[in-house]
Amino acid sequence: MKDLMGLMKQAKEMQAKMQEMQESLVDVEAEGSSGGGMVTVTLSGKGAMKAISIDPSLIKDDEADILEDLILAAHNAAKERLEEVIAEKTRELTAGLPIPPGMKLPF
Repeated sequence: MKDLMGLMKQAKEMQAKMQEMQESLVDVEAEGSSGGGMVTVTLSGKGAMKAISIDPSLIKDDEADILEDLILAAHNAAKERLEEVIAEKTRELTAGLPIPPGMKLPF
């Protein structure tokens, strides 16, 4: 029974830490670029696009499909970077806790 109480206490502590981490994600930004830096996208910690930068040389009527592809690639790079940052913060938060492998946090 004592182990159960300790486990419940750890769960409450982790829940509080997860809440703090969720709140701190508001301040996190991740940037991704494509086309050798000609297109850059910045995402918030919640995944919302905050900024996009496009080199003026890419804005041509007959090359819209290339620009669209570069924007998508930059967005995906930023999203991947954001997921890495969140995963690292989660690892720091859960260090030492007996969490099953493959369990994705935050829930």
